[in-house]
Amino acid sequence: MTGTVLEAIDIGKFHGVGAGRFQALTAVNLAIAGGELTLLTGPSGSGKTTLLSILGCMLTPSSGTVRVHGHSTTGRKPEQLAKFRRDYIGFVFQSFNLLPVLSAEENIVMPLRIAGEQIDRDWLERLLINVGLQDRRHHRPSEFSGGQQQRVALARALMTKPAVIFADEPTGNLDSVSGEVILKMLRRAVDELRQTIVIVTHEPNAAAYADRVLFLADGLIVREAERLSAAEILDVLKAPQ
Repeated sequence: MTGTVLEAIDIGKFHGVGAGRFQALTAVNLAIAGGELTLLTGPSGSGKTTLLSILGCMLTPSSGTVRVHGHSTTGRKPEQLAKFRRDYIGFVFQSFNLLPVLSAEENIVMPLRIAGEQIDRDWLERLLINVGLQDRRHHRPSEFSGGQQQRVALARALMTKPAVIFADEPTGNLDSVSGEVILKMLRRAVDELRQTIVIVTHEPNAAAYADRVLFLADGLIVREAERLSAAEILDVLKAPQ
């Protein structure tokens, strides 16, 4: 592991207005080291999605600061945040978000093409091998299973060599076998490619692949632990906060 890549400092977030206003996050603080796989979990309504959106620069906090690779996101305009996300952040979503008219390879390099940046062909080949799709690079998403589509999405996130990748319920649309494959690939991306990854999920089996587990409840990080089993995570989630 290297130094801190992602920091959240006193992050607070309100939703709604007037009588319907409520606090989704309360003074959240965290630090993620480079080359670390962190699992962020908690019950429904705990604030996981809100925190991910703020850490991924898709949502502005009501208070506090986010730093990615030493750069603060505070005060940036929407177009500046969009460029910042492109330069420093990668995403893997539950729904894959692949363009159906493009091949696997075209989907993987799409962020670089949009940015007008040069494609590192050696890196592309390494990623295609890493996700086991080097022989199916010219196939379109409709020709892939859900697990294979998620492999394409992972390679796309890795293609830009981001400071951090957020995987939002990456196994949510997959069967248990395909889900395990994706979790192993995320782990390998950390171990072999030195990527920093944050998985946001309610799936306790993901704990076996994480270096660290953060538990959210009622907008707060209530516990932090290392190398928990799925059973231990379930015990924590069932326990009263």
